[in-house]
Amino acid sequence: MIKKLIVMGLLCSFSASFHAQRTLNINLPSKKENEVSPIVKEKVEEYATKINTIIQEEKKLMEDELVVLQARNLDKADFDREKAQIADRYSEKMDKRIEELGFDLDDVIQKQVRYSLLNIDVTSKEELKEKLLKKFRPSRSFTGYFSYGIMTMTNSSPDNELDKNIGYANNLEFGLKLNYQLSRTSPWAVISGLGFSWRTVRADNNMLFTRSADQGVALAKANGNLDKSKLRTGYIIVPLGMQYNFSKLKNAGMDIQYRSYYRGFKVGANVYGGVKMSTNNIVKGNDGETRDRGNYQVNPFVYGAQLTFSYNSVSVFVKKDFSNFFKDSYFKNDKALIFGLTIGLD
Repeated sequence: MIKKLIVMGLLCSFSASFHAQRTLNINLPSKKENEVSPIVKEKVEEYATKINTIIQEEKKLMEDELVVLQARNLDKADFDREKAQIADRYSEKMDKRIEELGFDLDDVIQKQVRYSLLNIDVTSKEELKEKLLKKFRPSRSFTGYFSYGIMTMTNSSPDNELDKNIGYANNLEFGLKLNYQLSRTSPWAVISGLGFSWRTVRADNNMLFTRSADQGVALAKANGNLDKSKLRTGYIIVPLGMQYNFSKLKNAGMDIQYRSYYRGFKVGANVYGGVKMSTNNIVKGNDGETRDRGNYQVNPFVYGAQLTFSYNSVSVFVKKDFSNFFKDSYFKNDKALIFGLTIGLD
């Protein structure tokens, strides 16, 4: 049917050209070369060239017959009837000649699908399977992440000076996450990495952190109003845990299945440990701003556990320190509890 439409189009084109001396040019837009397999492109161009040759040859013969038909000066009804008969005859001839070319459309489609999947042409099933196994191997990589959490302190003391004067506290963290999927189809993965965490505790009620007489840490009332009073501590953090991915198995072809590591709903649990980099006591008031990187008895080591719920590259988490925020007996039993959001740079 399509070929008949092509022939009828040629007939209309010839008729218009015969009576009005016009020509018709058809230019089809081409795909970008990097979107089409070179092998597919070559085969399609070769096939198109052969079809064009057939069309041009049959068109020339058809035009000769139409010239003879036009010279007979038939009335319009007879002319249209015989023109349609000519169109049917040449349509059948084109169909037969094009069919004899033996163009395997299914094979071309398969080659393009392979190229779209692998960005490379393959010539055998063995090579295709090898490429698919390489492309859909287990995910084992480092990816970046950024997280922000709201922090609070938990303790078992009925009366704690820090609890009465604590303001907004938060945890800012970024780093690299190690993703180690156990196998191509496994929902389980080992997670680890390296993070840099800055924990900030703000004092309220015009209180500030200061060193006590025994070189410990205490809260003292400021002289005047404070615009800023916070104790910021940086840690290097190393997590270690497991993650479970609920995404379904997918079929890559050639009986090769895989599970997308970075997509879908995931649940992870890990422990973590860290070592302190530095502590900075930042105070801003009527006398300006001061910063002191002295010893405020913040615990030099931190360890705890984290539970994470993720969808694609966005996660919500809760982490709980098992270590005290301050060491020794200062603000005894205060431990950080953090709720936050993580953006993965997958």
